[in-house]
Amino acid sequence: MSPNLATFDIGHDAQNRIPMLKRAFAAAGGDLKLFASPWSPPAWMKDNGSVLHGGKLKPEYYGQWAEHYIKFILAYAAAGVDVWGVTIQNEPLASQRWESNIFTADDERDFLKNVLGPAFRKAGLGDKKIIVWDHNRDLMYQRAQAIFDDPVAAKYAYGLGYHWYETWSGGKSLHDNVRRVAESYPDKPLLFTEGTIEGFDPAKLDDWWLGERYGRKMIADFNEGAAAWTDWNILLDEKGGPNHVGNYCYAALHVDGKTGALHYTNIYEYMGHFSKFVRPGARRVAAAPSREALKTVAFVNPDGSVAVIVMNDGDAAIDYRLLAGGRSAPAASPAHSIATIVLR
Repeated sequence: MSPNLATFDIGHDAQNRIPMLKRAFAAAGGDLKLFASPWSPPAWMKDNGSVLHGGKLKPEYYGQWAEHYIKFILAYAAAGVDVWGVTIQNEPLASQRWESNIFTADDERDFLKNVLGPAFRKAGLGDKKIIVWDHNRDLMYQRAQAIFDDPVAAKYAYGLGYHWYETWSGGKSLHDNVRRVAESYPDKPLLFTEGTIEGFDPAKLDDWWLGERYGRKMIADFNEGAAAWTDWNILLDEKGGPNHVGNYCYAALHVDGKTGALHYTNIYEYMGHFSKFVRPGARRVAAAPSREALKTVAFVNPDGSVAVIVMNDGDAAIDYRLLAGGRSAPAASPAHSIATIVLR
């Protein structure tokens, strides 16, 4: 038997997390969109009997698993935290040594249209956003086709989430796939839902390439049609954790667990050029550089201001002129720099 919705326990970790989330909401002026992503159903619901190493949710437990999403949202709401949306499954085609669960395209489509979508509406959660895929750019078009071309599944899907780890096979980032999905399904927002740099080395904590990787990816994704972009970790400890399988990563901030001292990496600075100057509700507008070393993207904010982000990842400084609305102004981009120009 499934526990009653009203008696769902959000757990000790979540109880500790609630005050932090409330502070984050307050710091953002109350306008902060929180989405959640499940990594594995309970072991007893899966065909491999484990929350690790992939495995699949047994069809007979689809309904009970859908209840977990609903209970999670309602429990957080009762604690004073609004959950804006959920992804259906984190990395649904990855069998990992950590918590993971396989959803084929047909599995995810059928779970959404036959179980999860109707369950959300029945529970009065039809306004909550359901995000599909939540995996890498490599197969995002195929997953979009499978779900968005099904009219019933599509009506429950808000948009598609994706990650940046398609380079694990040795190839390059596939930003073109973002554009292909955006062009084919313009009514479905595309959200970058996870990215981090693995292989943490404290000796490289101040290496400039860390921030530049974020800058390049964010500029490319937004230019190709992304509507939102989410970092994986904003704060980690001095070892790049905690992490229960030793997959230590870099973050925007690292804290010394003994002294409490914060270390700001340049990831923080690069992301700040987007989060500080591009406001919620902004719309991307065309921006085109005349030199390959200059990467740029521009947005019109709700107040009418225009934020133009210019990144130079080359070894030489570049003097240029910013052209907008028939007017121009001189500007300079130092080597390995990022800057935001705000036009009012």
